[in-house]
Formats: sequence, C-alpha cells, structure tokens
Amino acid sequence: MNWDHRAPAAGSGTGAGMHSLTRLLPYARPYMWNFLAVLGLVVIFNTTSVLQPYLVKIAIDDDISVSHPSLHGVFIISLVYIAVVVVGVVANYLQILLLQYTGQSIVQRIRQDLFEHIERQSMSFFDERALGRLVTNVSSDTETVSQFFTQFFLSLIRDGLSVVMIVVAMFQLDTHIALECMIVIPVIFAISLLFRRQLRQRYQTTRTRLSNIVAFLAENLAGMRIIQIFRQEDRQARAFADLNGLHYRANVAEYRLSVMFNRSLELLGNVAVALMAWVGGTAVLHHAILFGTLYAFISYIRQFFQPINSITQQWNTLQSSMVAAERIGGVLRVQPAIVDPVRPARVKASRVRGRVEFDHVWFGYRDGQPVLKDIHFTVEPGQFIGIVGATGAGKSSIMNLLLRFYDPSRGSIRIDGVDIRAMAQADLHRLVGMVQQDVHLFTGTVLDNIRLFRDDIDEEQAIRAARTVGADRVIERLPDGYQTQLFAKGANLSMGERQLISFARIVALNPRVLVLDEATANLDSRTEAWVQRGLRAVAENRTTLVIAHRLSTIREADRILVLDRGRIVESGRHEELLRLDGYYAELHKKSGIEDGMQVYGLGPRMQRGNRGLLGPGARML
Repeated sequence: MNWDHRAPAAGSGTGAGMHSLTRLLPYARPYMWNFLAVLGLVVIFNTTSVLQPYLVKIAIDDDISVSHPSLHGVFIISLVYIAVVVVGVVANYLQILLLQYTGQSIVQRIRQDLFEHIERQSMSFFDERALGRLVTNVSSDTETVSQFFTQFFLSLIRDGLSVVMIVVAMFQLDTHIALECMIVIPVIFAISLLFRRQLRQRYQTTRTRLSNIVAFLAENLAGMRIIQIFRQEDRQARAFADLNGLHYRANVAEYRLSVMFNRSLELLGNVAVALMAWVGGTAVLHHAILFGTLYAFISYIRQFFQPINSITQQWNTLQSSMVAAERIGGVLRVQPAIVDPVRPARVKASRVRGRVEFDHVWFGYRDGQPVLKDIHFTVEPGQFIGIVGATGAGKSSIMNLLLRFYDPSRGSIRIDGVDIRAMAQADLHRLVGMVQQDVHLFTGTVLDNIRLFRDDIDEEQAIRAARTVGADRVIERLPDGYQTQLFAKGANLSMGERQLISFARIVALNPRVLVLDEATANLDSRTEAWVQRGLRAVAENRTTLVIAHRLSTIREADRILVLDRGRIVESGRHEELLRLDGYYAELHKKSGIEDGMQVYGLGPRMQRGNRGLLGPGARML
C-alpha cells in the first residue's frame, strides 16, 4: 500500500479545522446550563485569585508598614485570606469536575454518532479508506476533541477572564504603572503570531504520521498469516520502522517548537517582573506608591503571565483538536452512497415469494470501467441457481448488487417485481440472507452469534435453528454449550464449526432469498460432507443463488449462469451446458470433477443422494 506521509497544507487547514470545531459545537447545546455553571465557578475562582495579592497589600500597607503595627489587623486579614483560598479551592474543584462530566458527555455523543454514521456507509466508503484510519477517527480523534471541551475551553474562559481581572486590579492600584506594564501585550501577540503557523503545520504532520502508523498496524495485523507464510516479517518491520521514524522526528520537531514558544513567554514574564521591580522600587523610594502596592503589582505581573502561559500551552490542545475535528468532519461530511427512499415500498416478509430479476444491469466500481455488462436473468421462487466463471468475471459483484452494497449504474434489480432501491435497506436485508466463504463471528456467546444479538429471536428459536442444520451436536460438545464464549472471529472453533453456526444464523433470520458465496470451498472432504447437510437444510424452500468456485457445487442446480468478463455467456442445466461444448464445458474439463469423485470413492448413489454435494477432489477455479 502506498502510504502518504505528507501532512495537509497548513494554509488550508486552519479555516477548515475551525469550521469543523464549530460544526461540533451543537453537541454542546444540551449542556448550556452546565457551561453557565462552570462560568459562574470560574468567576468565583478568579475573584479569589485576584483578591489574594490585594489582601496581602492591605496587610502590609495598613497593619505592618506603619508606625504602629496592628497584630489584630494582620490576624483578621489572615483569616479572610484563608477563607478566600478555601472558597477558591472548592470552586476550582467543582468547575473541573463539572466540565469533565460535560466534556466527556459531549464526546460520548460525538463518538456514538460517528460510529453510527460509519455504519450507514455503503461498501464503496470502506473500499476507499484504510480501516486503521477509521479506528483512529473513532478512538483517538474523538479523545483529542474531548480535550478541547475539558482543557482548552476551561483555559480560555478561566485564564482569559483572569487576565482581564488582573488588568482591572492593576489599574485600580496605579494607572501610570499599569500602563507601563501593558507594553508587554504587543510583544506577546507578536511572539504568538510568529509561532502560530509553524505550530499548526507541525501538529498536522504529527497527527497524519500517527494515523499512518495506526493504519499500517491494522492492515498488518489483519494480514499476519500472509506475512508469516511469505516470510515478510523483516520487510514489514523495516516499513514500520520508516513510519515510526517519521512520526518520531515529527513529534520531536513539534515539541521543540512548542517548548521554544512557551519558554519565550516565560522569559518575557521574568523580564517583566524584573522591570516591575525596578520601576516599582523606584516609585516606592520616591514615595509615589506604598511597598504593599509594589508587592501587589509584582504578584499581579506573575499572575498575568501564568494564564497567558497556560493559554499558550493549550495552543497545542487547540491545534490537535482542530486537526482531529477536521478528520472527524471529513468522515461526517461523507453522505452514504446508498440511502433509503423517502417513502419506501411496504414489504411484508411473510408474503414475499422470492422471485429475483436482474433487468439489463450494468455496474462498475469506477466510472468508465464496467464490471457487469447488461446482466439479465430471472430466478423463480424456490429455484437453485449457480453462478460460475473465472476470477474477475463478476460473480461477487452480482451478489453485492442483490444485497444493495452498491447500486447499478444502469438497469434494475427486483424482488417480486419491486425494485430493491424502492425498499428500505432493513427490509431488503430481512429478505436476502448471505453465507460467506469467510465466516465472521463476533465476540460473545454461541447463542448471541446465532441470533446476532437480536431480542426478537429467543433462545428456543436459535436452538431450533441450530438443530435444523445439524449444528446442535457440535455446540453441545463445547464447554458451556450455547453459552460458550467465542473469541474474536470464532478463533476457538474449527472452520466447519464456524460454518455450521453461520448456517444456523441464516435459518434463525429466515430470509426468503439466500446467497451462498461458496460456503464450503475451504473445507476438507470429511468436514465438507456434514457441512453440506446443513447447507441443504438452509437452502430448502428458499430461492438460492450460489457463487461456485468449484463446479461440483452446482451440478444439480436448476440453472447455471456462466459469466465471462462481466457478461452471461451461457445459461442452462449442467448436462445442457456440457452438450454445448462451450466455455462451461471447458471449465468442467479443467475442474476434474469426475476423476475427483472416483478417487475419493463417491459412487453414483452418493452423488444422486446428495444434491449439490461438493466433490472433494475438485480444484479451485
């Protein structure tokens, strides 16, 4: 896979990132009262912070630096000071607690909506995106956005208000000295503007390269068997080391610039304190101000730079949140390619007979590159239809269209005369079921996987479905029977056992039309025999379409469709197609079906008695 290590252009990212953040703000609307309460607590906390130097100033000027010091006055000021500190601590604790609760609630909703939005996407969406990047969007990016609400927002309100209150307090003490202190504000803005663009670009680079690592990791973990079979561990380790090195260098460069930015402001703050000591000390010596006022000014100067430094440190959070919000927004902006009609056709599953029609269907995964060309056929209710052809002929594309993972570019697909695009997708997927070659089982119990966590299918129905396909004997041998916990993808079951559970799932869901993507192609001959019995039970009384990788699967089919380069080139029963001596007959000769059956001792009686039984010796096409 070609991994793009370049970060998005910084110039175009800032506006897009801010716009994406503002698009997420409606999630905060239900918590408006929480934010107002936080604001009130911030005002209380900041007031107590600003009062502390002023109380010390009063104690120095009125009770200590006087001809007759007052111990009682100092004691009273001390008690007031302690009370102010306690109130500030409580207000700070409550504001942080309330904001964390609010921020996490907002991000929980964002994460849920993002996941549900991804679930609504058509298969073309997943064709174009690495799964690792989507995992990053749902997990890491949403967590980064949460820092905007829980860290940056609090810093912006608390520290911004603190700066304003400190400036007001300084002007209350002495207007002339306060104006001299304001000289540092243009310098602060100049430093911020100097660093802002570079910081933005480096944050984007770091996030992009981290996303590349996650995507690469997800792809390699999914394909670990192939990597080990073909001994690609060293090559993939080198590729990962390259990605890891790029992220390391980007991270170091980001923190180097960030530290330089923060230390520049810290240096400016210390210089301002030194200047304040010089200017204020001169004023005290000339009796222009009192010593307590000088102490308050120095304290306020230190307090003045603390919130500014805090805001600048939260600049990292803002930049990361903007990048993460833009990535989340990029996903949320994608509208599903497959949508339900405004007024979907009413479909009552009990009345559906299962007649399937492909009416001159054209389809391509990319514009101008058709995979299916003028596909036209009809499957009557209860018929068993086989679909064969070489790799890339378009077999799976027909199934993808029938399940409406994609829409045809021309033509239509109908079930009982109703265009599937006129149906709600939920109704369509209740009518059409699919058993794939690679069975996907979820983490949970065997029972959960049979009924797919649906409450409308009770335990008795699930057990009856397992009994129908012969899976009950397998399940009862498991440690906890139907309550046995399965690992991810059913790793603690054999392939045949997983297939039987997938058959039981289909029986429990009870679709009228069944699609089989060669569900027994990868099984050994012994396992295949008892899985085939379950397969026949699944297909009974259902319209069944089978993608056949081995011709023995569909030799007893009511009709076989032969695909070549996206077109149906032949159609008929097995014997009819052999008599034509065309493309199907050529595929049949290459498959070695008859020889395979003789080698494994499958006589005519077993062949006749097991409709659709796979010949163990048949080779993959």
